[in-house]
Amino acid sequence: MSVLSALLRKELRIELRTLEAVPGMSLFAVTTFVVFHFGLDRPTVSGDLAAGVLVVTLLFAAMLGVNRLWVADEEQGGFDAVLLAPIDRTWLFVAKAIAMLAYLIVLEIVAIPAFAFLLLEGPLRAELLLVLLLADLGIAVVGTLIGALAVKTRARDLIGPLLALPLLVPLVIATAQAAQPLLATRDAGNAEPKFLAVLGLYDLVFALVAYAVFDPLLED
Repeated sequence: MSVLSALLRKELRIELRTLEAVPGMSLFAVTTFVVFHFGLDRPTVSGDLAAGVLVVTLLFAAMLGVNRLWVADEEQGGFDAVLLAPIDRTWLFVAKAIAMLAYLIVLEIVAIPAFAFLLLEGPLRAELLLVLLLADLGIAVVGTLIGALAVKTRARDLIGPLLALPLLVPLVIATAQAAQPLLATRDAGNAEPKFLAVLGLYDLVFALVAYAVFDPLLED
């Protein structure tokens, strides 16, 4: 746990010093909501349209963070340092995933109020936070793993989203379906348990896959 704590502090300290990921993600999301506010031929949205706008905007904003997650390690020799250190290299993945999860939470602290103010017809419901947290876990795990793959390529800003987005399609569908009744003004209800179960299963499966493949991936 001391290794994880040290790695996580390093990740958060770098972001606090450089402010490269979170401000860009937040600005992208808010700007996108402004574009939807003026671009849609309606003053507000609700239901499935609101869920689609929210989920897709947050997903694309998250891709900006994924692209920046491993850049410092690649450019400053962080990978070599971890390979030489007498530690379990999987802790680096865990620290990166937790840092990415923190970035997504900060993003939503900024973006959700902007979404509610600019676009949402009804009030926000607390259950939406659970749905988004389950989605954030999946994005953090998949994004961290794909970011480690893409950072070694020349076109990493392109390769990362191209690899991550197809893997995230099931998560996007389940998140939008779970959020739809929470954002509806008519026939509003609770998130369907089956979609929450899909999100939880998705998070678990990809966490296990990432845990299994990250160490060999780092060596290669």
